[in-house]
Amino acid sequence: MSEMAKLTRGSIRGNLVTQTTPMIIGVAAVMSIGLVDAYYIGQLGSTELAAIAFIFPISVALTSMAVGVMVGINSVVARALGEGDNAKAARRANLGIVFAIALGIAMGLALFALLDPLFSLMNADARTSPFIRAYMQPFALGIPLLMTIMGFNGVLRGQGEARKTSYISVCYAAANWVLDPILITGAFGFEGFGIAGAAYATLAGWAMAIVLGLWLIRSTALPFKPLLIRQSAIIEPMVAILRVAGPAAFSNSINPIGLAVLTALVAVEGQAAVAGFGAAGRLQSFAVVPLLALSGSIGAIVGQNWGAGQTDRARRAVALAGGFCVLYGLGVAVLLFAFGERFASLFSDDPAVIAQFAAYLAIAVWGYAGFGLLITGNGILNAMDRAPLALLQSAARVFLVMMPFAWLLRGAWGADAIYAAELVANLAGGTLAALIVRRVLRKKTAA
Repeated sequence: MSEMAKLTRGSIRGNLVTQTTPMIIGVAAVMSIGLVDAYYIGQLGSTELAAIAFIFPISVALTSMAVGVMVGINSVVARALGEGDNAKAARRANLGIVFAIALGIAMGLALFALLDPLFSLMNADARTSPFIRAYMQPFALGIPLLMTIMGFNGVLRGQGEARKTSYISVCYAAANWVLDPILITGAFGFEGFGIAGAAYATLAGWAMAIVLGLWLIRSTALPFKPLLIRQSAIIEPMVAILRVAGPAAFSNSINPIGLAVLTALVAVEGQAAVAGFGAAGRLQSFAVVPLLALSGSIGAIVGQNWGAGQTDRARRAVALAGGFCVLYGLGVAVLLFAFGERFASLFSDDPAVIAQFAAYLAIAVWGYAGFGLLITGNGILNAMDRAPLALLQSAARVFLVMMPFAWLLRGAWGADAIYAAELVANLAGGTLAALIVRRVLRKKTAA
């Protein structure tokens, strides 16, 4: 066991709190970008707000793939430290960052080339398409910046440096908060760029976060030293990263792919339904921040203890995390259900948009606990080098439950069928995740 594997010691409950709390701050900051974007873009008009509703699932899918790469780096670094092999951890960390940057370049170019056919498949109409293009073209070219940040965060998380990852997240979120009103609607005599300004603000924030990330990672036990890649074998760390990052990236992107399909189905119900669904989705993303933070922090805790052979500590962390998902998910559901229309009025004054916003919350919020169990279960399985199982349960949630439910009942229930599909899928996904994680832990104990 390495002295650098600090999460193999001390209270499990304490480690969960110290690792998750900074991540809540960081994830909340990142999710607030979507809320701030929606607020200022909503001032431009309902067409621009509808355009953002189409953009949202694609941007989330890309970010989720990036997070998958980060999870892969986190997992292999944490397990290497738990095993006491610091040299292996360093090789994996440096190759992971370089791999993330190279993949980001490829993803950005592919997205730029496929923008029009992609959004045509989502039923984007002639009114929203120009606004979608104005935002997505600069956003696509900035994907390498996002992937660089994820590479840094993967290395930091694997070491248990949750606080430093939160600094990076707050950095680019704060830049976005300041730049959004200036670049979208205009200020200080500057007219603004409209919806494209939101993309420019995001890219500027990412660039600032990279500078901060380079500075922060220098002071850790695993600084960024690309020369280590040339001085050692590439195959072992690359295979280790891809074994987790590949399934994790697809697993994370499956959920927003399902969201993109739901958005396409909602589009048939009209522009007000799309705008309400999209704005409510932004609020929902912010509401589940503690669950997202937990799903990120659990990986380093389980990974280091799993690598060190401390199965009992890993099992204790899993039990505490599952209990939190259920309690928090139900609590926030009650809050959003009670104040749905009040939240809706913050995004739009169109009665039709407000009605769809409130209808979505009235149905979908009751699945938050299940969603928390699913994403936390994915984080646990990735940390235990069981990434294919995480991919399996995410795929089952979307392709076997959510999409068939929405498609079959949309004709009878309209938009409510789509909202209900998300609810049923989250409940089913959470149940499946709990069963799979429990089985993996039992097999490890028996062995």
